[in-house]
Amino acid sequence: MISLQRLLELRISRRNEARARERGAVERGAGHYRFMVALHTLWLVSTLLEGSLRGPEFPALWYVPLALFVLVQPLRYWSIYSLGESWNVRVLVVPGARRVRRGPYRYLDHPNYLVVAVEVLVFPLIFGAWVTALLFTVLNAAFMYVRVRQENRALSELANPRGSG
Repeated sequence: MISLQRLLELRISRRNEARARERGAVERGAGHYRFMVALHTLWLVSTLLEGSLRGPEFPALWYVPLALFVLVQPLRYWSIYSLGESWNVRVLVVPGARRVRRGPYRYLDHPNYLVVAVEVLVFPLIFGAWVTALLFTVLNAAFMYVRVRQENRALSELANPRGSG
């Protein structure tokens, strides 16, 4: 199910990317994109493998991480909806675009990354994949450190375009 969710989001992202590039978008942080894809793919595979090795029964209290996983999904889709055609899995800067400050972006700079952080931790726990949850939470935190810095630089380009002032 989560794989289907990610594939659907990737389709939306590719559509939005094409539109952004038609408007002259420039990508920032392209070098870490492959790492992000690998991280998320390996996280899903690791969850599947560790969960399979653990056995067919769910761990005690499996419903707690499931509830947390389900509870953050509305924030994901509110974020995607609020960004509209600006939402993308890549960091794209469209000349003349303005920073989005509606929806959850009124309250948080990167609400979708909060969702991803929760998912990376709790999804494996549903299946008792404790090692995957811990390992990929650390790896994701390191990745997010790089990604958020890159995205913030890109967003500052929107606020302070070269040649203005």
